[in-house]
Amino acid sequence: MAVVKSVTRQIYSKLRGLGDQVYQSDPKVARAIRSEIERQRSGAELIPSENYVSRAVLEALGSVFTNKYSEGYPGKRYYGGNEYVDFIEDLAIERAKKLFGAEHVNVQPYSGSPANMAVYHALLNPGDILMGLKLDHGGHLTHGHKVSFSGKNYLAVQYELDPDTEQLNYDLIEDLAKKERPHMILAGYTAYPREINFKRFSEIAKDVGAYFVADISHIAGLVAGGVHQNPVPYADAVMTTTHKTLRGPRGAMILCRQEHAKKIDRAVFPGLQGGPHNHVNAAKAVAFREALRPDFKDYAEQMVKNARALGKVLISHDLRLVSGGTDTHLLLVDLTNKGITGQEASNALEIADIYVNKNTIPFDPRPPAVTSGIRLGTPVMTTRGLKEAHISLLGELICRALDNHNNSTELLKVKKEVQALMGKFPVYRGL
Repeated sequence: MAVVKSVTRQIYSKLRGLGDQVYQSDPKVARAIRSEIERQRSGAELIPSENYVSRAVLEALGSVFTNKYSEGYPGKRYYGGNEYVDFIEDLAIERAKKLFGAEHVNVQPYSGSPANMAVYHALLNPGDILMGLKLDHGGHLTHGHKVSFSGKNYLAVQYELDPDTEQLNYDLIEDLAKKERPHMILAGYTAYPREINFKRFSEIAKDVGAYFVADISHIAGLVAGGVHQNPVPYADAVMTTTHKTLRGPRGAMILCRQEHAKKIDRAVFPGLQGGPHNHVNAAKAVAFREALRPDFKDYAEQMVKNARALGKVLISHDLRLVSGGTDTHLLLVDLTNKGITGQEASNALEIADIYVNKNTIPFDPRPPAVTSGIRLGTPVMTTRGLKEAHISLLGELICRALDNHNNSTELLKVKKEVQALMGKFPVYRGL
């Protein structure tokens, strides 16, 4: 027990300088944090919506800004003592504007779903027609799914991927838009591995008199790094989370044209939320500065290189990639010919310390709780420093685990090899 306490304190003091305080206040939470550090350090995180932030982002996220309440916006607060909060929020806004070329930015949204809700609240009326990609084709719950507020408050029209190419068919999307005359068209997805033509979407929306909104939560880092088309010049509003490929804290922001700024801001506060999370905004500011550095472009390019290298290995082992490949950080794998479900694959890989998520594929005959596919991504592995050769080796281990999904002995052998590989790429130096 003494050894566990000592190791716990050492890890905390290296990572945050707060280890003793956490341990003395709540040993159970301290041990859970230590266990999560160990899991992240030893395993291969391939969930495309996750990333590992820098120490600087972690420190800002754990700063005293968490103590401050600040309803309102910079210069217009309802509480006193917000001089430094205003500075931080303005800094985050200006950096985000520079990063994406936006006219107006609101960094207060707590996360992606509430941010989408704010955009709809600002630009639509209840019952208006909202057009987005179907969930099981790679869309998001908040893009019109019936169980979401977006499908309950608005009349949802859903487009699908082309059954032959498993990619967006802009001609068919245009035909549907002309038929349904939506008030808003959404682009940007959670499980779509191909580049999106935002310019074409904007033309379709303009032709039918609809707002065009892009949700780039998954690809914001690729956009910031210049390896994916930027929707900001074409969209009325752009929503993105600030984690995932952007490598910031868990949160969101809305970028929009100046003409929509007042509506967007009022929808966020006081429309849908109260005081902003100032410690998160501080961490956002740090992350945006990191993304403005020249080496972030290299990082974004490497994510795509790694994804393509991983895809090449999977294809060589007779695994089918939805749409045949990827242009982004994300891969969607169809397991049908392997006789294994997405749930079974995810469970087997987790035994081997490889973390993915089960995912529906287009026209999936299985329910979302089971699925015929898995979704993989390269943000975390690229953050840790893996290049094509390393990710290819990891791909071989993934295939071995899938081929032996019912063989616990072989899965544990794969686990040892995964941990050996990950040991060469520390999450944080010294840990």
